[in-house]
Amino acid sequence: MKLVFNLPHVLELKAIMQPWEPEVTGADQTRMARCADEWGYDMIAVPEHIVIPAEHVELSGPHYFQSTIAQAYLAGATQRIMLNSCVTVLPLHQPIVLAKALATADWLSGGRMMVTFGVGWLQREFEALGVPFGERGRIADEYLAAIVELWTSDSPAFSGRYVSFSDIAFEPKPVRKPHLPIWIGGDADAALRRAARFGSGWWGFLTPPEQIAERVDFIKSQPGYDGRPFDVMHGLGSRRVGEGHVKRRDPDARPGRSAQEIVDRLNWLGEQGVTVSSVPPPKVRGIEEYLDHAQWVIEEIKPQLA
Repeated sequence: MKLVFNLPHVLELKAIMQPWEPEVTGADQTRMARCADEWGYDMIAVPEHIVIPAEHVELSGPHYFQSTIAQAYLAGATQRIMLNSCVTVLPLHQPIVLAKALATADWLSGGRMMVTFGVGWLQREFEALGVPFGERGRIADEYLAAIVELWTSDSPAFSGRYVSFSDIAFEPKPVRKPHLPIWIGGDADAALRRAARFGSGWWGFLTPPEQIAERVDFIKSQPGYDGRPFDVMHGLGSRRVGEGHVKRRDPDARPGRSAQEIVDRLNWLGEQGVTVSSVPPPKVRGIEEYLDHAQWVIEEIKPQLA
């Protein structure tokens, strides 16, 4: 089981944020990322929204990074840890520019970039950027195909409704082959079919843990899945956040459980097909206590995971 380090203040989500987190600065995050890298965490993942409509700020908060820029910065501040997003809202990006940004950061970091693509859910965010919300799934599928073409072909060419190119060169290519890992975020059948076609991982947010195995079977039954290695992410605190970022009460997602409870839960998730998870901290009073808990997870929990 691989573990994600949850970097505080990459969002201000009411359902999960602790009171001290808005005071965490970029310098603090840099130090914390270096600790996670040194201790042996496997991944840091960066959320993304470009804008938040005013009516959603109460639940979602206004504070989000552009995921690729944040990932690239954190890659430069660390040595070995993988940098992912959760999620990059693919239809809101020009795909050639995004492919270049991710490939650049991957090449400079020695192959430590990943990306989790989602189609988005905030309609007014799409309206602000002039992207047709009702076409976001079709846009995402076309952009994904175009990005993979840019990353893998020596003579990239693509002709689609939303993006076309030919007679171009595109380098650097990603370090990993055939390209840097692509995960797909989302819970709908369309997202899972997208993961089967393009992905090496799936990050579900609303799927109950008891249904994960069934949904992974669905992914691997699709004609687009070719037997490639496939990761499944489900954090222990995922079910505290519901649709639209509302706060949910879920006894299985509560923070602050004993070491044995955490180990048992993570190993049970592994039996459902989960390969990557995260452990939310209990209520703490600041950065140092947060880091103490994160180090405890690596020293006490990780060695007991299957």
